Amino acid sequence: MPEPTQILAAAFQRAVASLSESLVRNERIEQLVHNVAHNLSNRAGVRLLMACLLAKAHRPQVDVRKPYTEIGGDDSYSGRSYDERYITPFIMQHDLPCNNTTAFLTPALRNRNVTLTPDLDLVGRPPQLYQAVLELLDDVHRGRVEADDLLAETVRHLLTLRNERQQRIHSLLAELKSAAGATPLAAEDIITLIHQHMSLKGTSRLPVLIVAAAYRVAEQRLGERAIGLHSHNAADLQTGA
Repeated sequence: MPEPTQILAAAFQRAVASLSESLVRNERIEQLVHNVAHNLSNRAGVRLLMACLLAKAHRPQVDVRKPYTEIGGDDSYSGRSYDERYITPFIMQHDLPCNNTTAFLTPALRNRNVTLTPDLDLVGRPPQLYQAVLELLDDVHRGRVEADDLLAETVRHLLTLRNERQQRIHSLLAELKSAAGATPLAAEDIITLIHQHMSLKGTSRLPVLIVAAAYRVAEQRLGERAIGLHSHNAADLQTGA
């Protein structure tokens, strides 16, 4: 039986080889995995899906809907272990657009010890995301789609998102380089751009940078300095996370 790292490597290779064509022939299932992978408001769902699919592909005897050892029996498993041990380094290696932390510590999934069936209310937001994940796990359980096929299809969608993001970044950088000799924006234009950005829902990073910039400008007079910003999560109501 292949090791989890080998299963993930195989899924990645299949996704790269079929980047423009779905690896799943069932249109309903393909649409569900698309909805999960492309839901940008909550990235925990796609990690939950990948961890469960990896466990099923690694140990075919388990019930993919039982990612909690507290459920008991030979067919349950630790989804969090698969998530933290294998999914985390995999998404970091390939720069996939996922959360940096395990899905099993999110409010919808922590402190659970029940089978993840389609009729279960995980009380997560958005509810359509979690419902799609539950239906996909049920599809695997009932043999409508193989775990390794669905895993590769999920990775394919994540690679598509990653590539689109990289293309946007390259395009923006090219525009910045071409505008290097242009006339700088007027102060009024800068204020307008900042106001427009801060008025958007979920823009949590720019205010942090504004405060850091203010400290940087005034650090000599204040006698304080802004230390380096590191990756952090803000799972609270204000950011909608």
